[in-house]
Amino acid sequence: MSDSAATDISSIRKGPVMTIMILGAFFTIFNQTTMTVALPKLMEAFDIDASTGQWLTTGYMLVNGVLIPVTGFLMQRFTTRQLFLSAMFIFLVGTIVSAIAPSFPVLLTGRLIQAASTGIIMPLLMNVVLKLFPPERRGTAMGTVGLAIIFAPAIGPTLTGYVLDIYPWQTLFYGLIPFIVLIIICGFIFLKNVSETTESKMDMISLVLSTIGFGALLYGFSEAGSEGWGNIEVLSTLSAGVLGIALFTWRQLVLERPFLDLRAFKFNMFSLTTIINCVITIVMYADMILLPLYLQNARGFTALEAGFLMLPGALLMGLLSPAVGKLFDRFGAKWLTIIGVAIILVTTYTFTDLSASTSYAHLILMYAGRRVGMALFLMPLQTAGLNQLPSSLHAHGTAISNTARQVAGAIGTSLLVTIMTSRTKDHLQDMMAGGTNGESQAHMVMEASIQGISDTYFAMIIIGIISLVLAFFLKRVDQAPEESLVRKASHQS
Repeated sequence: MSDSAATDISSIRKGPVMTIMILGAFFTIFNQTTMTVALPKLMEAFDIDASTGQWLTTGYMLVNGVLIPVTGFLMQRFTTRQLFLSAMFIFLVGTIVSAIAPSFPVLLTGRLIQAASTGIIMPLLMNVVLKLFPPERRGTAMGTVGLAIIFAPAIGPTLTGYVLDIYPWQTLFYGLIPFIVLIIICGFIFLKNVSETTESKMDMISLVLSTIGFGALLYGFSEAGSEGWGNIEVLSTLSAGVLGIALFTWRQLVLERPFLDLRAFKFNMFSLTTIINCVITIVMYADMILLPLYLQNARGFTALEAGFLMLPGALLMGLLSPAVGKLFDRFGAKWLTIIGVAIILVTTYTFTDLSASTSYAHLILMYAGRRVGMALFLMPLQTAGLNQLPSSLHAHGTAISNTARQVAGAIGTSLLVTIMTSRTKDHLQDMMAGGTNGESQAHMVMEASIQGISDTYFAMIIIGIISLVLAFFLKRVDQAPEESLVRKASHQS
């Protein structure tokens, strides 16, 4: 950055800028978490089946995942103010389209428009933190971001369940509109630019390869869980995704000004934290997929009861984020990550012995324990990796980090569903082979389902151990100078 840009940043009032951007991120993430609970109502309203309705989340994930790699270019091409206000205006348009949707295709269109905004907001927010705060204060800043961002998925399902019990589904979208308009108005008044722009041109070949590669990969993994890994559509889309990403990677390495600068991987701590984040993201998806299935399908709890069970842990996680940020600034990410992952492994172990009589209080306590573990390392781990990158790679680093987690989430979803389905089938066959013992088939299906979910949690422990081992290799490193980008990789860490 030039001296003049640095001077401008030093004079910026960080409070208003961060507040506006955090609120924007809060509502986009809140909106992202509402569809799981709302899906049954929407299926009834539009007379659609579950596979069709699932596109409200699958399509959202695809657009979100495809757009995140583009944000590295967008954050260098456009100012913070331009990009944030454009993203929020796109989100407003998508919300209005969704609210007035007379049919399912129109509602899906609105959701896809909303997803385009969400894919931009989070990487932009993280990049702003990196620009506004020096490395020794970024942990505290990221902790504050975590406080707000974690509250969104914490209250999203619970509030959605409450609203849908009383009001029509359109309320979920109409209720967002005044808040989005207020954020846009405040953005026009208070938001300042915090980074320089460059007159770089969009490389259309990279854009096409990125869209095909990441889009096909995310779709393939999302379908693998339900259709099976041997399905021809799954195999073809995964193959197209891998080929697209391989060609995209090759093009970024030969371009003078890459669309997504992969030189970030030449820095050892950034690479290590990205790998750990991907592995632990797969483990984290257990809560999002397995627990609702156990609570609602196997145990018969309502969506609202399931949401309330998850609420204390999620709120506790949000409240811990600022304190964890300060601990990171003082001690670094290594021991926070080791302790956090260890807590997750221990609490996850308690989910490997679920039954039809496991108490609600026990589930709340163990779920809260998992969330405490997550709070200890989520923001510190990502911040530790980004802190090593020179300033010119911050935009690309945030895009790479978020893209990797998006892909890991898709892998985690398909892996969890595959393991659970396979183990449930095995348990059911064993029960039927051993005789019914007076039990109805419905009861055996329920028991097999619970045992399949328990087995899947055990598989998550094995995967989680990988991240625990890798965490011991974390260390504190200084931010690399810009000159390091032209040196050999062996001298850059």
